[in-house]
Amino acid sequence: MTQALRKPARKNPVARTRQPTRPPTARSRRAQGLTAAAALGRFDLQVCQQCNAVQYPPRELCTQCLSDDLRWQAVDPLGTLLVSTTLHHSNDLFFRERLPWRIGTVRMSAGPSVLAHVHGDCNDGDTVRLSLRLDRSGQAVMLALPKEATPNMQDDKILRETHCDPKFRRVLVTDGKSAIGLAVIRALLEAEVGAVFAGDAETWRKVPAFDALCGDDRVHVQDLNVSDSDSVERISRSIGGKVDIVVNTAGYERDGGVLFSRDTNKARDAMDINCLGLLRLAQHFGPGMAARAADGVNNAVAWVNVLSIYAHMNLPSRGVWSASQAAALSVAQCLRNEFLQSGVRVINVFPGPVDHEWEQLTPPPRVAPAAIAAAIVRALQEGTEDVYVGDVAKEFLARLRDNPKGLERELL
Repeated sequence: MTQALRKPARKNPVARTRQPTRPPTARSRRAQGLTAAAALGRFDLQVCQQCNAVQYPPRELCTQCLSDDLRWQAVDPLGTLLVSTTLHHSNDLFFRERLPWRIGTVRMSAGPSVLAHVHGDCNDGDTVRLSLRLDRSGQAVMLALPKEATPNMQDDKILRETHCDPKFRRVLVTDGKSAIGLAVIRALLEAEVGAVFAGDAETWRKVPAFDALCGDDRVHVQDLNVSDSDSVERISRSIGGKVDIVVNTAGYERDGGVLFSRDTNKARDAMDINCLGLLRLAQHFGPGMAARAADGVNNAVAWVNVLSIYAHMNLPSRGVWSASQAAALSVAQCLRNEFLQSGVRVINVFPGPVDHEWEQLTPPPRVAPAAIAAAIVRALQEGTEDVYVGDVAKEFLARLRDNPKGLERELL
């Protein structure tokens, strides 16, 4: 049984900081299909459409009938752990710092045999559940997990290296007074977070729910305004070296398109908070997180952006806001690429219409802030990259793959 993770002691200030390294990154173009599935928390493999043979590793032609009609689709993740071994030596810099490391061979119920990283609660001969996870290089790897959940399962060393569990970590929530920010703080406290730095850009505005959350000793209020460079710089100098996870909940949402509005103030505010706010946060908090990405049990691990499904497709009734979301998504994609060298994961959350004050006239279904918060914590615990929350967002995702032009016309 996995030993429960203990809250780490304060770091010795003269102890060395372990430098970020990455596991091997070489993958074929076909193998990027595994990465795409892992980013969404799916278990997809290539399946031949002629003979239904499941393929692993990814390839160009079916091993059974040589057909090239191989499609990525969900398959049975169960299998039998045939044999495992524990490595005590490695020439790779990433694994050398993390030895001992367990690997094993799993024969899948779907057919192929795979080499996987093995959870400590799995024994040879057991039925295990395979999972696709993103490693520190952003590439997909196979994990063999117990078929049923076990005590302290998330505290296993291998899982801790492939996900961003907030347990005992210190998290910055950039806007703690928003509906989503309040829900995120509650969810993080339930996930046994070490500390929450709650941003408060409107100290004059009283929010009883926020004041109640601040009664918890783990919540520390910060006078943070993402549209003010001086504020972001001042807070980063104060707590930047302590932040393990950033959850950017700051946002500006207003109605209005482009053609019949000559007032650019709303557009300026939307861009300043939704896009440039993210840019300011990244420039001031990002370098410190990148430097601490391998620093012990509670290393810096993740950057979470709460965006909108309309970052992918403009909603004309809120065209300027949608444009600011698209700009923020572009910044987040750049940030993800720049964080690759250190291994800090960038998680983008795309909810549909949210059930809060700026969506009063939007008909159901709307996404509850608590559902978004739960999805964020789940994404951190499972190590996924892109999260679509709510029926509208999931339908958008399916239709963007199937007929994006049709979706664009229906939003007019």
